Amino acid sequence: MILLKQTLKQLVLILICSVLVFCANAQDKSYISNHKFVAAILSQRYGIPASVILAVAAVESSGGQGPAAKVLNNHFGIVGKNDIVNKKGHKSRYKQYDNELASYMDFCKLISHKHFYQRLKGNDNCIAWVKAISNAGYSEEPEQWRQKVLGVLSSIKLQSSYSLAFGK
Repeated sequence: MILLKQTLKQLVLILICSVLVFCANAQDKSYISNHKFVAAILSQRYGIPASVILAVAAVESSGGQGPAAKVLNNHFGIVGKNDIVNKKGHKSRYKQYDNELASYMDFCKLISHKHFYQRLKGNDNCIAWVKAISNAGYSEEPEQWRQKVLGVLSSIKLQSSYSLAFGK
């Protein structure tokens, strides 16, 4: 009976996670589609896989719907100065950018100064990139962050496979 209750709890948890992932994937696919050109150009310039750039941006900006992305044009959760003060007189800790492109470029510059960058530059192993970024302290919750980014990467690969197979 105890085993049955544990199994039922696990199934409910899996179902809830699946629904959340499905909703997030739909939002992420739209975000990724809208930003893939910028990521491709920056990938060529910096040697960081475009899918890694897109996955990190999708996670950090909540598919472009997060407050830092909407108000500060910050799609990567980069901490820094901003000029925005909310109605309660508080300032965000996140850096403000003039536009999304500036945010994307700053992320790539930031990553290019990390100790792992030279070793991975030009390498298409997205998992290695995500692990290296996570291990370098990019997130305050590295394991959860890594899993979210890898989930989006998986979605990107499925979307790319579908596009190649069906021409959409």
